[in-house]
This record gives sequence, structure tokens and C-alpha cells, in this order.
Amino acid sequence: MAFDLDAFKPSRWVSAADLRMAMRNIFRQRGRTLLTLSIIGAGVAGLILSGGFVEDSLKTLRESTIHAQLGHLQVYRAGYYEEGKRSPYSYLIDRPGEIADLVSGDPAVAQTMERLSFSGILNNGRSDYAIQGEGIDAEREARLGTQVHIIAGRNLQATDRFGIVIGEGVAGGAGIQVGSVVNVLLNTEEGALNNLEFNVVGVFRTFSKDYDNRTVRIALADAQELLASRAVNAVVIELKRTEDTDAVRASLAARLDPARYEIKSWSELDDFYTKTAELFKRQFSFMQVIILLSVLLSVVNSVNMTIFERTGEFGTLMAVGTRRSTIFRLVVIENVFMGLLGSFLGVVLGIGLALFINALHLSMPAPPNSNSGYTAGVTIDAGIVVVCFLIGLVATPLTALIPARRIARIPLVNALRAN
Repeated sequence: MAFDLDAFKPSRWVSAADLRMAMRNIFRQRGRTLLTLSIIGAGVAGLILSGGFVEDSLKTLRESTIHAQLGHLQVYRAGYYEEGKRSPYSYLIDRPGEIADLVSGDPAVAQTMERLSFSGILNNGRSDYAIQGEGIDAEREARLGTQVHIIAGRNLQATDRFGIVIGEGVAGGAGIQVGSVVNVLLNTEEGALNNLEFNVVGVFRTFSKDYDNRTVRIALADAQELLASRAVNAVVIELKRTEDTDAVRASLAARLDPARYEIKSWSELDDFYTKTAELFKRQFSFMQVIILLSVLLSVVNSVNMTIFERTGEFGTLMAVGTRRSTIFRLVVIENVFMGLLGSFLGVVLGIGLALFINALHLSMPAPPNSNSGYTAGVTIDAGIVVVCFLIGLVATPLTALIPARRIARIPLVNALRAN
């Protein structure tokens, strides 16, 4: 029993009468319609919530990394990223103010700051502890470091002279408390051993356990005195919005001499974030596929049951002269409407549940490599919402194609017998 292919021409595909009949059929089968809409809505809402949860988790990790350690961009001497750890004194920036002047007029830039990194030994009078140190501009770093939490004492201040703040892991490993007097020992650029005495003014905790286990911070001027150098290792750039990172980097790269400087974004500097983001996305993509398959199977079952119950109705339509292609078209149109209504319901439900979950401020345990928990939430992202809506809208009529084709090809006598 072949279809009338002329009925599938665009000019004859959908008529006003088809739309009216499809709408009447949807609301006539109220119980079955409500069940199908609930399945589609629950699936779309589940996809929105899972996608929003992943996006929120990655955003939390990203912002914690940026506002605790890295900033958005860091500018080094060319070659520092690859060779600087082995030979740090060969890659110092002598005139960091030039870089700050280049970006100062960019409206996307919040501030710039200079850092001088060093490796050394922290001595508390009883034992030695290997550290990674940072000489920082205390006032500007405080504005950047919204994710640096002081758990004892206070943060480093611009007026501090020979003050030091230490990571939680350093404090525990070296047995140091606020108020302790410690010595920092290291080799200068000329190879001489230098030593300065510092007062511990605070203990900090960030999102990264590794960072807290090895890092101390002192004023930039003290670090330069300790290393007998007026240069710095890096110029850190904080932006007003993380989304502008690539644009600002491209703009700055066009103005800096690549033979002298290199620019690294926070994502390049944080390998942990990159791998974690990839793992999260794969895990939750698998979960989203399971949700989608469950929805599709449920919708197929519901559509099949609806069409089976209406076999006699379709037989009567064919008996009075309705073409088989018209019946096929009618079933597909009905499911397009179902997909549209169910997806809209799912979007409303998903956004409502996301707002409710966000209002609960659910506390999550510390993830791997971290000492700090975080507040879970669901990001309401327009891109995620649109994609989930389209999935529900497209998937529903697609699942109806095979049942619609089967009912349109059923012999007339068999269809009438169902009455």
C-alpha cells in the first residue's frame, strides 16, 4: 500500500484543517496526553538540571582557581613557562610597568599586579620545610583573591614589613602558628645564600590543597630584597569578566613583542582544571544520554499505545476517503504539538527547580585535591535551555514516525475491525 507522494509536497504538507484536527485530538485524549507531556517535560527538565549543575561546578572551580592563584592572564619573559623553573633568574622582567601601561586603557581589564616567585627553605628554629614563595602587591592581591580564605590571623597588608602569610598545609607540616617568627633561606641570582626573618601574620586556605601545602606569600619589596633583585617573574592581569580572557589575550599579544614576552591564560596554567572539566563533561554527557534514551523509550511507548487505541478511528477516516498519507501527516503533527508543549513545560519546570535548588544553598563536600567544600547550584544558561528545548521538540515527532507509518499502512479491514 503505497503513500500518495503528492501529499508530501511542501505546499500541501500542513493545512489549517490539519492543525485544528491535531489540536482537537490532543486535548480529546486528555489522560494519554497528560502522561506524554509529563514524560517529555520531566526529561527536558532533567537535561536542564544536569547540564546546569555541570556548568555551575565548572564555573565554581574556574573562578576559585582564578581568584585564588592565577588571575586571568599572566605575562612572562619568553621561554619562562618551559624553562623558568629550572633557571628562574634567566627569565626576569626588568620593566613590568611597560606591560601594565599597555593594558591600562583596556575597559575589560580590572587591574594588573606584579609577582616575584622563589623557591627556598622555611625554618621555624626547629626544622626546615621546603616552600614555594610569592612576592606580591598585598593590596591588589587582596582584591583579586576573593577565594583566598584566611583561617587564622589576618591577610597580608600593604603596610606590613617582613610579614608572611602561609598556606594551611605549610602551617600544619612545619608546626607554625600565627605570631611565630620564621626564617626564609634561598640562593640569590649570584648564588649567594640569603636569609630574612619574618613574622607569621596569617594562615590561608584556597581551593587547591597542593597550593596550600607548599606556598607562602610575602610583600613584593621583601621578596626583591631577599633575592637581591628589582625584577619580577610575572605580571598578572585580572579582568572584569572571565569570558573576555581570549579577546584580551589576543589584543595584548598583538602589541607585545613575541621575542621578549609570552602570555598564558588561566586555563593553560591550570592543568588540573582542564582535566577535571573534561572528566566532568564526559561523565555528565553519559548521564544525559541515559536520560534522553529513557525519555525517548517512554514517549515511543506512549505514542504506540495512543495509536493502537485509535486504530478504529483511523480505519473510519480511511473508510470515508481520507488518504493514508493524510493520516500519517496528522499523527506527526499531533506529536509536533506534543513536543512543543512538553518541551515548554520542561523548560518551565527545569528553571523553577533550578531556582529552588539555588535557594537551598546546598553544601557539597570538598572535591579531590581540595580542602574546601562549596555551595552547589544550577546555572540557568540560555544555551543549555535552548538545546534541551530543541531536543524535546525534535525527538518527540521523530519517535512517532515509525508508529505513524505503521498505522497508515494497516489494511482498511483490520483497522475497521478494531471498532
